[in-house]
Amino acid sequence: MDKPMRDRFSKEPNKLAKGYTVSVPFDKRLYRHDIAGSVAHARMLWKQGIIPDKDAELIIMGLTSIREEIEKGQFQFNKELEDIHMNIEARLIEKIGDTGGMLHTARSRNDQVALDMRLFTKEAINETIDGLKAFQSALLDLAEANTGVSIPGYTHLQRAQPVLFAHYLLAYFEMFQRDIERLQQCLERTDVMPLGSGALAGVSYPIDRSSVARELGFSKVSANSIDAVSDRDFVIEYQAAASIIMMHLSRLAEEIVLWSTAEFGFIELDDAFATGSSIMPQKKNPDVAELARGKAGRVYGHLVAILTTMKGLPLSYNRDLQEDKEGLFDSVDTVLSTLEVFTAMIAGVHINAERTHSAAGGNYSLATDIADYLAKKGIPFRQAHAIVGKLVRYAIENKKSLSELEIKEYKTFSPKFEADVKSITVESSLVSRNVPGGTAPEQVRIALAAARRMLNGK
Repeated sequence: MDKPMRDRFSKEPNKLAKGYTVSVPFDKRLYRHDIAGSVAHARMLWKQGIIPDKDAELIIMGLTSIREEIEKGQFQFNKELEDIHMNIEARLIEKIGDTGGMLHTARSRNDQVALDMRLFTKEAINETIDGLKAFQSALLDLAEANTGVSIPGYTHLQRAQPVLFAHYLLAYFEMFQRDIERLQQCLERTDVMPLGSGALAGVSYPIDRSSVARELGFSKVSANSIDAVSDRDFVIEYQAAASIIMMHLSRLAEEIVLWSTAEFGFIELDDAFATGSSIMPQKKNPDVAELARGKAGRVYGHLVAILTTMKGLPLSYNRDLQEDKEGLFDSVDTVLSTLEVFTAMIAGVHINAERTHSAAGGNYSLATDIADYLAKKGIPFRQAHAIVGKLVRYAIENKKSLSELEIKEYKTFSPKFEADVKSITVESSLVSRNVPGGTAPEQVRIALAAARRMLNGK
């Protein structure tokens, strides 16, 4: 096993070529999945009478001990053996003799690595869903603790209309719920067992693919051996879902960066999630949020890389597919770590409710409510819009807020204005949006309760 698969060649592999093709430095991460697949394969070979039961028992015991060696840090990975599969097989033969060579009966490294990658990705999907749910729970905790807090909603990064802070957070809850749904759909397509496809054409032994699938927790077996060994759609789908998750986190990161500035002053981050400056003692920098924005681009890059790798590959397996791993591993690690730190960070966010309330009613953000006021008095909304636009311009020119204008000033723009226009406030604006999905306190209470039930699976 020192020189795997070299019988056909007359020359030793070039050292540069060997170094270039080796994958064990990163694919050793698949050891649990590889061993689980091998144990299931060995048990099936025995049940089908393809190898003797005593040999299967020896193989399974050997694989179990190898897993323990790896987990205890006692396993010596050998780059000469290229990948995790050959490293485990070589060690198995070293431990139990030639019987270990029976393990590779009725399989190829092509369907073996496809199996490992699907097992890994299924696990990653479930971990990511758990991370998303934990973060959603933290968002709901923050929203439920601040149900009465108002905040300006924005379009074009300009103050638009008042909304409840809880409503704002629920927008992110919805984004992450869609992420969960995307991952669940990805899981359905990942949950396909490829082992038994061989190199590309199937195998010539009377194997029982369904029993292997059941043991490994797959819901079905692949329908086409050529597709099974060359398909990496599930990797691409996870990378795409990961990219969207990071985009959502990056949008929230941008809000956190903006809101924590002195200019906004809406929130203050816990000191444990901020850093200082090497030269300016007063600084409190939102580095965690900033790094998340940067890491989003990193995950996007992995998605583009695997798409680019796959786009020119003829059927079936090609060594290019070795490039499916490092990007996936890094995307999984990046998404999980970002979700974990954001969950902890968001729990320590302090809201400056006085500042947000003042901002919610500032910069003429109640203008739409005043236009609605006129529309409800029979003026077509487009005309009402024009009237209030002129009213706002007048207020700006006279350096007044809308609440500071006298009724007689209002009436110069429309006789429909009465004293009750002065009763339009942030609170009345919020209450008036009492439609499903709106920012009215009643609707937000309903939405929070529904979100919590959804999160709890009820």
